[in-house]
Amino acid sequence: MSWTYATLLALLTVLLALSWSPEAESAYVPSSTGSAKDPQGPLKKIFMKEADASNFFRRRTRRGAKSQDEINAEQRQILAADERRREFHEQNRNEFENYAEEENDEQDEKTRESTEQWREYHYDGMHPPQ
Repeated sequence: MSWTYATLLALLTVLLALSWSPEAESAYVPSSTGSAKDPQGPLKKIFMKEADASNFFRRRTRRGAKSQDEINAEQRQILAADERRREFHEQNRNEFENYAEEENDEQDEKTRESTEQWREYHYDGMHPPQ
């Protein structure tokens, strides 16, 4: 149990040292440097006025009507995704068909060779080979 007391005492010491250090006070932003209502520099691009923000969210609710351009863009994206999916499945189907055809050809060749070997082995000379 003595190691828990030692760990607790070390953590408490570090906490006190960090809270009394001068760097801890410089981390906060003083409120006298500028008002939050009128940002300067690059912050002006990030924030917008309250009225503009409420109008933006009022226009873009879930039930808000989409413009025809937005609908057309979504339809183009859907059609492009469908075309890519169709091409992917067509390519896979063609590859499988080629594979199956090659397997069939190989099997036919093996069957033909084994039949030919059987005929040569069992030929008695009385009937000419076909």
